[in-house]
Amino acid sequence: MTVDRFTSPFDIETPAGAEGWQSLYPYYALLSEDRRTFEDGKFWFFDGMHNPEPLYPFDTIMTENWWVAVSQMSTRVWPVPPALGIDHRIINGYLYVSPNAVTDPAEIARRAEAFGVRAGHYYGNWAEIYDQWVVKANDCIERLKAIDFAPLPDMEPERSVFEHTGTYSSYRLLTSYGELIHNLFEMGSYHFEMLNLGYGAYLTFREYCQKAFPGMTDQTVASMVSGIDILLFRPDDELRKLARLAVETGLADVVLAHDVPQAALDAIAGHAAGEQWLAAFEAAKDPWFWFSTGAGYTHTDRAWIDDLRLPFTAMRGYIQALQRGEDINRPLEAILAERTRVTAEYRSYLPTEDDRESFDGLVAIAREVFPFVENHNFYVEHWHHSLFWSKVRQLGEVFVAHGFFDDHEDLFYLHRNEVYGALYDLIIGWATGTEARGVTYWRPEIARRRAIRDSLTTWSPPPALGVPPEEITEPLTVMLWGITPESVQEWLGVDGSTGSNELRGVAASPGKAVGRARVITDPEQIHEVEDGDILICRITAPSWAPVFSRLGAAVSDVGGIMAHTAIVSREYGLPAVVGTGFATVTIKTGQLVEVDGNKGTVRILSEGDSAEGVR
Repeated sequence: MTVDRFTSPFDIETPAGAEGWQSLYPYYALLSEDRRTFEDGKFWFFDGMHNPEPLYPFDTIMTENWWVAVSQMSTRVWPVPPALGIDHRIINGYLYVSPNAVTDPAEIARRAEAFGVRAGHYYGNWAEIYDQWVVKANDCIERLKAIDFAPLPDMEPERSVFEHTGTYSSYRLLTSYGELIHNLFEMGSYHFEMLNLGYGAYLTFREYCQKAFPGMTDQTVASMVSGIDILLFRPDDELRKLARLAVETGLADVVLAHDVPQAALDAIAGHAAGEQWLAAFEAAKDPWFWFSTGAGYTHTDRAWIDDLRLPFTAMRGYIQALQRGEDINRPLEAILAERTRVTAEYRSYLPTEDDRESFDGLVAIAREVFPFVENHNFYVEHWHHSLFWSKVRQLGEVFVAHGFFDDHEDLFYLHRNEVYGALYDLIIGWATGTEARGVTYWRPEIARRRAIRDSLTTWSPPPALGVPPEEITEPLTVMLWGITPESVQEWLGVDGSTGSNELRGVAASPGKAVGRARVITDPEQIHEVEDGDILICRITAPSWAPVFSRLGAAVSDVGGIMAHTAIVSREYGLPAVVGTGFATVTIKTGQLVEVDGNKGTVRILSEGDSAEGVR
């Protein structure tokens, strides 16, 4: 039987115990009967890249932030000729998104004219604009650091009286929350100021190559812009430096003797060379340890600075490698040499000087924009977002101090707009001396919401719902998520519950490997990785890069040729297949699997199969 569409989003059943889940989210993020014809006729794909778990009500601030920020760039600011924005809907607590396309040729032409003028200005002044962007991003982060939350005092400090301030602690608390929210939206706008153009330039180069060289793979295109030093590798580089310093100062065995980071730090402090190493460690921590173990879009994505286990595990591995006499550097020289060779080879195939000129210009702009495509990620999703979540937790402590919550984590069960109301309730109680309504209201409501969200975690979201699109024109959808008509058709023919022994995805990084699967669905599990494992995950975070040197290959459910899993794998010379859709629900930890990063296939092997001869 031919399948021509995915399950209707309106036919999705609610998991037992999650009835009423819609009350956790704003009305505009939900499917609605009055728009059924429109919504049922669209293609929706699961955004497991940014939100792999059911959304907490407060965490919707991140999805709503980029819902506007990324969409306005393609629709209202540049505008990208064949693409509008990306719609969002929350289904059973999980985020599904759908790109909107422009199909009218006259409208595409009108938009192309405006795009050429506006984008041309950015492409023509990229380095200068990027330098300005870094200044803006740093300023936004510094202002975020300055935001502070504290419980309201028993009595207003005397300085408020004698300095005639006229505003008091209640006003500062309320306005600080407003500053926190506005600061996030400001950084969200900076996030996409140049990103859509970065992907657009790469996509243009890719399309040129695939027309000029029929059959050219995405890997070959990517190899011509690989080998560029980017900020996302800096935290891992800092760990390598700390590992080298530990060996040089005689601290290697001290570090290796302690599995618990704090115990290692205490032991180092008592060593003769400890002061030098600890100074280097402290210098590396800020900002490089503001590195989220997830995508940075949920409060559960804790940073290295909150949990030192991942950086210390990686550093211990580097120390052991150094003791064995191994080179712990990334294979950057080899990647650059291959980039030069491939670029020169394909350039030589072009028949005319005009063709070679066009090729040179496109590869140059793709290489120039690529660092921003990745570097913004450290400033935004890692440094800024990790700081943001720490500030929200600080605000949660204010509610705990005033008797609203039992734990600061309870705040995440409120939508950001509800927090305004709860804050004002708290302020009313403080101002009048009457117990705030929230003291008795929020505990049972949070318990209800927690039970619902816990029930939602039992549901496995399918990769897609609705009607497959004829074409996909939105740059991020293609380059970041890897959603193409071909991948959509592949999903239509695959049922994740059938137990098929082969999956297909995007051939993201060349090479072939066989090894034992290590299925990671929670960043907490990353500490379980062993040498030679085949990583099977929904998506990797850049902060997982230190474990890549231990892996045999990487496989992800979601992602395209420019997803972080793909980029990090290429820079570490690791075979990778991304965008498989069903890997984490098809493959089990311990199974022997073969990853072919050249063809984009992942195969579950029988125990009789051998890894002999496979690299």
